[in-house]
Amino acid sequence: MPTSPELVAAIVFGIAVLHTFSTKIFARLAEIQPRHAGLWHLFGEVEVVFGFWAFVLMAALLALSGREATVNYLDERSFTEPLFVLVIMVIAASRPILQGAAGVVRVTAAWIPIPTAQAVYFLCLSFVPLLGSFITEPAAMTLAAILLRDAYFTNRLSERLQYMTIGVLFVNVSIGGTLTHFAAPPVLMVAAKWQWDTAYMFAHFGWKSATAVLFNAAVLTWFFRRELVAKAIIKTSAESRKSVPGIVTAVHLAFLIGVVAFAHHPVVFMGLFLFFIGFTEAYKRHQDRLFLREGLMVAFFLAGLVTLGGLQQWWLQAVLDDVNSTALYYIATALTAITDNAALTYLGSLVPEVTEDFKYALVAGAVTGGGLTVIANAPNPAGFAILKGYFRDEAISPAKLFLAALLPTCVAILAFQWL
Repeated sequence: MPTSPELVAAIVFGIAVLHTFSTKIFARLAEIQPRHAGLWHLFGEVEVVFGFWAFVLMAALLALSGREATVNYLDERSFTEPLFVLVIMVIAASRPILQGAAGVVRVTAAWIPIPTAQAVYFLCLSFVPLLGSFITEPAAMTLAAILLRDAYFTNRLSERLQYMTIGVLFVNVSIGGTLTHFAAPPVLMVAAKWQWDTAYMFAHFGWKSATAVLFNAAVLTWFFRRELVAKAIIKTSAESRKSVPGIVTAVHLAFLIGVVAFAHHPVVFMGLFLFFIGFTEAYKRHQDRLFLREGLMVAFFLAGLVTLGGLQQWWLQAVLDDVNSTALYYIATALTAITDNAALTYLGSLVPEVTEDFKYALVAGAVTGGGLTVIANAPNPAGFAILKGYFRDEAISPAKLFLAALLPTCVAILAFQWL
């Protein structure tokens, strides 16, 4: 039987999930009640949802368990992932890194025998998500979302193409980080305990993920090939504004590599981040506005998810226990849509004496469902924050996102279950 705090936490978590699907209601309330429009717009921000309900949960825990127990609960939570996503998002979104990434994409696109507008789009949805296996998924999501924004979303894509793009992007980033054992959050949670290395990941997950990623990107590129050519804004190297000296790009890249290398040590990567901010201040002429606001909003969202998720073990672990591997795969895929997939694999790893089939089904299911909602995978809020301003009413419908991600998710299911 769950304790009173666990039961309250489950109820609050359920309300938070419903809130993420109801943000448009608050946008309408802002129109109806202009006097409180700022508050309603705040509640209409998806990135605020879990942080707000985490605050509600902490107030409830104070009343139920007292100050000491509440503070101890927070002290036991690990907020490394929200901090890491903040840091990697700000660095990856800096002008030197973006210009370097855009240059690599343009050069690679020139070798693909299709129009440049289509080739760049294909690479943003395939090469960059797969790159997440090395630079981490949050960095890949940030790069891909900004490249797509600048080359396509700024020119008023059709709503259908907008949603299909973000659906495929979320799915491909979620599964594209499985070529290695250190880049995808749900893999990180179990790799050390289950002794999975990069060779194991590529043999059991990586090549299947790469197949699905390439297929999803290729089909979407072909299906919208005419609109992509008509709407793309592809700049050559000579046309890129405010070119950055190579040495500045190299320094930014060194910061990015350093943060990735110490991704599990917030004392180190936060120190590097402070040096990075100092460097950008010293060379302002080579910088655009840093993504500090967007990064902080995403970190707030993830920190709220960590806080709320810590008390969901009592029902999640019961769901994952005593089921066969095939059923577990689909259960994990479905649960990922309403929980963070890293939290899901962590809780599954606590089940004692599991088989290899159990391990594969749990992780494969967790990454398969990672594109269905904004809360399913840690990098999703980053892509959401970058692209939402270009959708109708500057908001992304959770229902339309779910529907857009269904087809690429089905491709991932076929890859993990049949290949």
